[in-house]
Amino acid sequence: EVQLQASGGGLVQAGGSLRLSCAASGFTFDDYVIGWFRQAPGKEREWVSDIRKSDRSAYYAESVKGRFTISTDNAKNTVYLQMNRLKPEDTAVYYCAAGGTMTTRRGEYDYWGQGTQVTVSS
Repeated sequence: EVQLQASGGGLVQAGGSLRLSCAASGFTFDDYVIGWFRQAPGKEREWVSDIRKSDRSAYYAESVKGRFTISTDNAKNTVYLQMNRLKPEDTAVYYCAAGGTMTTRRGEYDYWGQGTQVTVSS
């Protein structure tokens, strides 16, 4: 059974940094995509970034490009989201998800972890 465990959220001041982790287990196939999504109160869940395990190709939403970096440690089956220069508008519950295709569409992801709260104070 595929399981995703997200962690690393917290409270930080604007301009600060956090690193989120998504530990994956139970995959029976060698390659997969991990995506990060976020959901702010009263808003739709939105795609933030994704990365393919095999070649580490990665994409970012325009709102986080240049501030967030996604990476993967394949030996640990863990994907990280380094978030720098955080803004109050980054406040949301962040979720990691796994699927077979690099896509911004949340319906294309097959597995989801629990969320981790990120709060950025002004």
